[in-house]
Amino acid sequence: MFYFPAEYFLQVYSLPLIPEVRFQKDYFSEYPEQIRVSGDVSLRTAVSYTRKPGYYAIHYNQPKTVAVGAILRLNDGAIAVFSGEPNQSEKDILSPVYTLESNASLAVPTGLVFIRFAESVDVESQREVINRAGYEVTESLSYAPHTAWLRAKSGKIIDAIARISQLEAIANVENVEPQMLMERSLR
Repeated sequence: MFYFPAEYFLQVYSLPLIPEVRFQKDYFSEYPEQIRVSGDVSLRTAVSYTRKPGYYAIHYNQPKTVAVGAILRLNDGAIAVFSGEPNQSEKDILSPVYTLESNASLAVPTGLVFIRFAESVDVESQREVINRAGYEVTESLSYAPHTAWLRAKSGKIIDAIARISQLEAIANVENVEPQMLMERSLR
């Protein structure tokens, strides 16, 4: 009979140690993973933004805010992009960061949505339908009365993004697009 020490047996037949895996909390799980912008309905073009894990944006009330550690500042410093995990105490002013599918540029939703109706349809005539969809007109464009900038009635960025399909369902709508700010690139 052949005997092996117990330590040798455990060493040979035990599974290798598995390091502890810690999953990063998804702070923006209520936001869509991907935002597809249909562009001009007649052309059937589409742009896609994909949520970028490990990044977040802080939306400040005042422009030119000093954001220490920001990797990108947008809108005169009113929006700052950071890498890492956000501080939950700032939950009301946080948003996810997306990347543009075609060139991986960082993009931040502002909560504004652009809508364009057929040229024969004035935005003012559609104000009630827009309100029922959960939006309010924040800026009508005098040079293009069939277009406007909208904001969700709640004022929340997530609501502005989540209800886009309701705007697209309105009769005579030709284009609906969330405003996504990106770093300006020189050509």
